[in-house]
Amino acid sequence: MRILLIHQNFPGQFRHVAAEWARRPGWQVIGIGRDTAPGLPGVPGLRLIRYKPHRGVHREQHHYLRRMEDAVLHGQAVARVLLQLKKEGFTPDVILAHPGWGETLYAKDVFPHTRLVHYCEWFYNTPPLDGLDQLDRATWPYADVGYDPEFPVTFDDLARIRSWNALHLLNLQNCDAGISPTHWQKAQHPAAYLDKITVAHEGIDTENLGPDPNAVIKTPSGEILRANDPDKPVITYVARNLEPYRGFHTFMRALPAVQREHKNAHVVIVGGDEVSYGARPKDAKNWREKMLAEVGSQLDPTRTHFVGKVPYADYKRVLQVSAAHVYLTYPFVLSWSCLEAMATGCFVVGSDTAPVREVLVEGQRSVKVETLQSKAVGGGVLLALSLGEGGSSCEFFNAASIDNKNGVFQRAAYIAGMTNAVFGVVGI
Repeated sequence: MRILLIHQNFPGQFRHVAAEWARRPGWQVIGIGRDTAPGLPGVPGLRLIRYKPHRGVHREQHHYLRRMEDAVLHGQAVARVLLQLKKEGFTPDVILAHPGWGETLYAKDVFPHTRLVHYCEWFYNTPPLDGLDQLDRATWPYADVGYDPEFPVTFDDLARIRSWNALHLLNLQNCDAGISPTHWQKAQHPAAYLDKITVAHEGIDTENLGPDPNAVIKTPSGEILRANDPDKPVITYVARNLEPYRGFHTFMRALPAVQREHKNAHVVIVGGDEVSYGARPKDAKNWREKMLAEVGSQLDPTRTHFVGKVPYADYKRVLQVSAAHVYLTYPFVLSWSCLEAMATGCFVVGSDTAPVREVLVEGQRSVKVETLQSKAVGGGVLLALSLGEGGSSCEFFNAASIDNKNGVFQRAAYIAGMTNAVFGVVGI
C-alpha cells in the first residue's frame, strides 16, 4: 500500500495514523508538509518531504482574494513535489490531506487515478445581517461568524468569507471522499457534499492521559500547586492562543467574582499571545494585555498565573492538578484540549455550544454554561470547586465520560475508524 499524507503542519491530525501505517509491513508512507512543519521524528519508514511557496501573496491583492492566492501558491509548491515523486516512480494508492491551505488543488492533475481523501475540518457559514443583534446567543442557530455581539460583523466581512469558501468548494468537488472529526463540523458543509463526508475523529492519546493524585506543578512565581489540595484548589484554562474565539475574554471577566468568593483558589492559564482565530485587539498588543487592562486590577496577582505555551508533559500536569477546567468556545472547531481534559478526569466547565454539546454529558464531571456570560461561567467554576471539596477530583474520574459513542476518541479506535474511513469509502 502506497500512502501520501499532506498537511501544511505535518503531521497535524494525522499523527496517529501516520505512525501506525508507517509501521505496517509492506506499506510505504510519505508525508508532505511545509518547511515550518514539526514533522514526526522517531518513526522509521516515514519519509517527510518539505516544501515552501516560491513567494508570498502580493500586497496589492484584493483582500477578498488573499487566501485564494495563498492557496494557489501552496498548491503550486506541492504540485512540484508530486511531479517529482511521479518522476521517481511513486504513484500513491490514496492521498489523505488537510486541504485548508490549498495544497491539493492540483493533486488530481498529477495523479488523476489516485483516490483523494480530504480532512474536512470546517466550512464557513454566515448569518443574515438583518436582525442579527436581536438574536439570543443561547439559542444561536448559526456557527462562529457573528456569534459574539461584542465584535459585530459587516457586509464586507460576509463578502470576504463567501470568497474564502471558494477554496473549500473546490476541495469538496476535487476529493473522492471526505472525513470530518465531529458531526457538528460535518454539518457545516453544503448539503450537496454531505454524502461524501464520513465522521471520524482524529483521536486523542487516551492511553497516556488520566488522573494523577500526586501531580504537582510550579508556577513562574514559584507557587507549588498540587492535585486535590483543598487549601489551594486550581482553576485551569487552556488554549493554543488566548483569544475571544475560545472565550478568553469571558473567562477573564468571570475571575474577579470567583476570586472574591473563593479566597484560596489559584488560576493557571495556558496559552500564547498570538492569533489562531479572529483578530488582534485594536487597542492592545494581544488579548492577554487587553483583558488585564480591563480586569487585572480586580485580580489577586499572587493567585493568577499565566504560564504561556508549555511542553505537552507540563500541559498534562496542569490538567492533572485541576479542580475546575474551563473550556469555552464559539460554535466552531472542537479543541483537543476539551477531550484531553475529559480524559484526564477534570471537572469541565464547558460552553453550551453545539460542538461541546456533542461530547460533554452534563453531570459526568461537567457543567455547561453560556459562553458569553461571565456570571454564568463564574457560577459554573464555583459549582465545580464546591463539588470537589471534601474529595479527590480523581475519585470522580469516569472513563465513560471520554468513551462517548463507544470510544471514538480513543487513539486505537481512531486508527481503526480512520483506516476504515479512508480505505472503505474509496473502495480500496
